[in-house]
Amino acid sequence: MSRGLRSGQVAEAAGVNVQTLRYYERRGLLAEPERSNGGHRLYGEDAVTALRVIKAAQRLGFTLEEVAELLEAGRHHHGSPVAGLQERAQAKIAEVDAKIADLTTIRTALVAAVDAGCDDLTVCASMDCCPIPFTDLAKERHAGRCC
Repeated sequence: MSRGLRSGQVAEAAGVNVQTLRYYERRGLLAEPERSNGGHRLYGEDAVTALRVIKAAQRLGFTLEEVAELLEAGRHHHGSPVAGLQERAQAKIAEVDAKIADLTTIRTALVAAVDAGCDDLTVCASMDCCPIPFTDLAKERHAGRCC
């Protein structure tokens, strides 16, 4: 390859820093680039696309390990079936839904604590009417200022 993009150019075009580019290379997410006569890494335009795909997948909640598996599945459509984007995206949606449910529960408890006037976690935790889940959440909560 006589022409190619150097590390800084690829990183800038993809919106990452050079250290991220090298890290992804070490992790095997990017192919080892060719080298110039002077030893500089020379990447093709496909490296920019690959970096953008990796970053987009991360923004969607995929871990780097999951991204590597998705990239590998995309490279090998033949042979034994490997879970592709559809299956993994459905699994990621289930994870996101579970996180949303957890965050909703946390928000509900915090709103209840604010509404009850809780101002001290230790005092609140010792009260039967404490809305924060220190104790059994199934207990009946008393209305009004608790703590």
